[in-house]
Formats: sequence, C-alpha cells, structure tokens
Amino acid sequence: MSDLNAPMDAQSLAYVEEIYQSYLNDPTSVATEWQAYFDVNLNGNGLAPGTQIKPGFKPASLFNSGNGGGIAGYAAGVSGDRRKADDHELQDRVSQLIRNYRVRGHMCAMVNPLNTEVDTLPELMPEYYGLSESDMSTVVSTTGIQGPDRRPLGKILEQLKNTYCRSIGVQYMHIDDLSIREWLQRRMEGCENRLQLTKEEQVRIFTKLTDSVLIEEFIHKKYLGAKRFSLEGAESLIPLLDMAMESAGEHGIEEVVIGMAHRGRLNVLANIAGKSPYQIFREFEDNPADKKGSGDVKYHMGYTNNWKTLAGKTIQLALCFNPSHLEYVNPVAMGRVRARQVRAGDKHHDHSMAILIHGDAAVIGEGVVQESLNLSELRGYRTGGTLHVVVNNQIGFTTSPDESRSSRYATDIFKMLAVPIFHVNGEDPEAVAQAIRLAMDFRKQFKRDVVIDMYCYRRYGHNEGDEPKFTHPQLYNKIDARKTVREGYLQHVLGMGDFTRAEADVIEEQREQRLEDALAKARGQKQADKPVAKRSGIWSHYFGGPESGAKDVMTGVAVERLSQLLKRQTELPKGFTPHPKIMRILKQRHEMAEGKRGLDWATAESLAFATLLVEGTQIRLSGQDARRGTFSHRHAAIYDVSTPIRERIIPLNHLEEGQAKFDVRNSALSENGVLGFDYGYSLDMPDSLVIWEAQFGDFANSAQVIID
Repeated sequence: MSDLNAPMDAQSLAYVEEIYQSYLNDPTSVATEWQAYFDVNLNGNGLAPGTQIKPGFKPASLFNSGNGGGIAGYAAGVSGDRRKADDHELQDRVSQLIRNYRVRGHMCAMVNPLNTEVDTLPELMPEYYGLSESDMSTVVSTTGIQGPDRRPLGKILEQLKNTYCRSIGVQYMHIDDLSIREWLQRRMEGCENRLQLTKEEQVRIFTKLTDSVLIEEFIHKKYLGAKRFSLEGAESLIPLLDMAMESAGEHGIEEVVIGMAHRGRLNVLANIAGKSPYQIFREFEDNPADKKGSGDVKYHMGYTNNWKTLAGKTIQLALCFNPSHLEYVNPVAMGRVRARQVRAGDKHHDHSMAILIHGDAAVIGEGVVQESLNLSELRGYRTGGTLHVVVNNQIGFTTSPDESRSSRYATDIFKMLAVPIFHVNGEDPEAVAQAIRLAMDFRKQFKRDVVIDMYCYRRYGHNEGDEPKFTHPQLYNKIDARKTVREGYLQHVLGMGDFTRAEADVIEEQREQRLEDALAKARGQKQADKPVAKRSGIWSHYFGGPESGAKDVMTGVAVERLSQLLKRQTELPKGFTPHPKIMRILKQRHEMAEGKRGLDWATAESLAFATLLVEGTQIRLSGQDARRGTFSHRHAAIYDVSTPIRERIIPLNHLEEGQAKFDVRNSALSENGVLGFDYGYSLDMPDSLVIWEAQFGDFANSAQVIID
C-alpha cells in the first residue's frame, strides 16, 4: 500500500484509518515512516497489533491535536513533502525544456531571410512538459542559466527564445567537452546572443555595407554584362570580415590568410584585401587579346596587403589565388598559415590564422573539405583554429539544397570536429556582429576551428549573364522584391535615433565618388603606361630559369663529409633499444660509411637530406607512412621496443649543432588535403625543401587538381 507518496491532507482520515488498520494487522505491511509514527504513539491507546477497529475509530493520541498536532499535523507534513516532490518534478520538466532549447532551438531560429515561417517543435512548447500559462509566473531555479538564481518560468522561456531562436541558431550540444559547452552558454545566454553596439560601431557596419553594395552596383552599370560573380544578397560578408580582422588584431594575430572561391572575390579584394578600385577597373578595361595566354580571370586573382586596425595594429593579409576548383584552396590556405607559424617560431599558434569562405553547395559536396577538416587537429598540420564562413546562397549553380545534400544543413560536415556552428541571418548585420565576435573569441580561447553559416541569397544568377528564373521562378520572385541589406540596416539604425539619413547620404556620396575617380583614372591610363609589378616579400631574392641568367652551382659533397654524416645517423642514445632488424640496417649503414659496402637507395636519400640540413635548409616530408617508408626502406624515425610508450628518435635531427630541422610527418590517408596543405606550406617557406610523398605513385592521381 502506498503511504507518504499518496495524495493526502488533514481531512484524509479514512485513508489514514486504512493505513492504521493495516499496521495493526501487520506492522510490516505499511511504510517504515508510518511504522515509526504508530510505534511511538500507541502507548496510552490500549491497543496492540492484531486489534480490529471500526471505521471512524480515532485513537486520541494519534488523531487529536494535543499530541504534536496528531495525525492532522502529520498528514499536513506529508502534504508538504508532497509539495516538495511536486516542486522537484516541475524543476525537472523545466530543466528538460532548457536543454531542448540548447539542443534544438536552432531549428526554430529565424536565420533564413527568404523564409519568414519557421518550424514549430513540440519539444520547445511548454505544453509538451505539462506546463500551462498559469505556470509562467511560477518561480523556479535557474541554476546553469546566466542571470538570477530564481526567476519566473516565463522570463526563462523569453531568455531562451531570444538566445536560440532569433537571428542566430546555434549547434553546440554535440560537443563532448563540458567546459566548452558551459563557456558557450555563459557567453550566449548572458547577453541573449546580442551585442550592444555603439553608434560608432553601427556606423562602421553601415559604411562597410555601403562599400559592399556600391562596388557591385558600380561595376554592374559601368561594365554591363561582365562576369563578376557578385556578392549581392550576401553583402554582410564584408562587415563580417571587417570585424574578423579587427578581432584578430585585438587577439594579437599578425598575419591572416584568406581562402575563397570566386563568389564575391572582387568585393573582398576591394573592401577587405585593400586592392585599389583603380587596379580592378584597369583589369576590366584591358583587352584580353593583349595577354597572349598569360594571367588569369579577375575573380581568380589573389592579393597581399597590410590591414591597419582601428587600434593601430598592422596585420598582413593574404588572399589566396584560386582557380575554379572552389574548395581546393582550403588546405592550401591552411598550409600557408602553418608555414608562417613555423617561420615565426609560433608553437602556440598565436601569430597567424586562416579564414576560409565556403559556398553552401560546395562545402557539403566536395570531399576535399572533409580531408582538410581532418587535418585541423593533427600534430603536423594544426594551425590553432580556422574561421570558416559559409556564404549560404541556398542554391548551387541551379541546384536546390534538397537536390545537393542529404543533411539538414550544409554545415553538418563540421560536426566531425566537435566545434560550434553559428547559423545567422545575413540580413541582420548586428546578429552577424555577435556571431563573428563570439566565433573569434572561441578560436582564441580553445584554439579550435569555428563555423559561421551565414544565410543569404544570390540576387542574380550564377553569374550576371545567367537567368535564374529558368529554374527557380518563385524563389527569384521573392529575391526581386527584397531591398538591399544596406537599406534594411539603414532603416534599423535610423529608427534608433542616433543616426540620420543625411549622415548616411554623405557616406554614400563619398564612397561613390571614390569609385568614380578610380574609374576615370583607369580609363585615362593607357595600356602601355601600366606599372610593372615588382618582386617583393619572402620570394623577392629568389630567381631562376633560363630567362633569369642564373648559373648552375656545384652541389657535390666531399666523401669524408658524407662518411661523417652517415656515421652520425647510426649512433643512438645510450639505453635506446631499437628492433633487431633496425639494428642490422644501422650496422649496414655504418659499413657503408666506412666504404665497406655500397650505398643503397634509402641511404643515398638520407645522405642527401643530411647535407641540406647541415647547410641550414629545413626539410618537411609528409605522406602516408612517410617515417617508415611504404616499403620499409626509410626508417627516418626509430622506435624503442623496450618501453611501453612509443619513444622515438629521428637521427637526421641529431647530426650537429645549428642544423636545420627535419620535419617528417605521417599524414592522414589523404591525397588532395595533404598535398594541398604542403603545397600551401611551400608557398610561404621558400627557403625549405617541402616534399609530399604518395604511398604509391598511382595515389597521386587523386591529387591531380592540386597538381594542376
């Protein structure tokens, strides 16, 4: 029979009598709490176990108020316990609701500017947990949520909706690390995922949106029909990158490498990389016939420049060249960042970072993305976190999302890294500001990748000569009806009262006049007067080829020196125990060093590496099984078989004092990703020998895009 858990109050005497009769018949048949109570209060009643009582019998010491309140007082206490149990049950239901907002709130967030109707999930509705409107005023514990310890339930729901279901939807509960989840919850729920911007910050966002819109419209009018793969519909990318660069400066970053495809590249070149509009217009003015097969199209070109932050710090910014291979630039940019960190002696990855700008169809569709992401936490490829920005046009060339991916989001591939994914409405620049600030702070705090999925659209087709209504008439009817992001944001800031239409007009006039001046200069400049680009940077003192006049140099090494270097490679630390077969190889190499045995191929390779290392040339060799060698020939790393840990020595790093480093890495089972990474590494490490080794020659076939 149930007891303390039964619903009772001071009037439930019939129920108590039933329990009491059960006790008298068999004390063990009732709950221990009731046994204890009846045992204490039987004295004076003249009753003993086994006694039958009639309905309505009320032993005085049990049922009157003169004995500590009697059963009425006790029943009231039981009722209080019941209320406590009810409170715990309510709190449990509230906790489930809070968790589901964190897990699934992103599915109801208003991140798609083309869709004003969002999903309604039953598990985010109070009714799903038996909560009604009358419960909204109930004060409950808010442990685990930023804010006061106890608040009305309605206030908690408002905070959760604002944090997870407005213009930012966040996926982060797939992250196993509790400290990361709690850090994100504090940062998001504390401000309800909204930045409080100053007027100056709002004006800067508006100015960057103005720049973004004007250059696209300007080129569209002045070079009608020219391909530019415009950013219109995704203009918020420019203030996003602007804020990313400013945050990078605050975090002590000195170099940023950007990788992106062609969509919006001219805009990024002009408004982020700092390429002058004059140079861009000159390229539009050029006659392609004059190029005689050299050069590349405008929206493939890269650029390097210095970025000055508002605080006066200088960041070297490099936008990678990239042909029409979309995502293949990802590992190249990552490799460039790794090389810069190595060159700067930056073991903690604080010196430089990569920003990768993806398209929604390509980021989920191209395998090189997965290969690149897999490198992000590997020791020989780690860069301390890449900022990934997906310009989510919600369409491929003409392909809809439901035709191009099997997942809900284009960014679901990033879940493999256990990092946060911020889905944000690109038509809400202040939500974009919150997302980029949070993303950059996350990267600094945890040295991990982070993802911003910016929902937007393409105002024109795949390019400006394309007619998108052939395949998506309804979609483009919606797009045609939308004003620019700049105009929408202007209405927002005007409504706040700190910014006037006159101020906005001045900004627009000044920025447009700058473009007009650049165009006039470009059209007035003759082709023959174009300045010739000068060699600069880390490659400036390198030259070669028949046209350079460079002479061949002697590369031979004295036999005595080779003997010395080979002997050093056969010497192991005292107490180090290699595999017996390795000992045999080392003995043979020692005999080679003494001229008693001819050199084999692997030894000759090792000697070639050694001569470069002692001359100060760093070597990076990576590939599948590169340390041992696919055919067990290299053994660049030797392992101690007598210890439970994989203690190893790399003899080529112990030749003599002052030598360069031999960095040999076993890579992931990857062709495109690893070769792209090491190609990028070589671009920013000209004084090193960088080698990628395919496990077998035919493995290189899969990396043909990088080779091209």
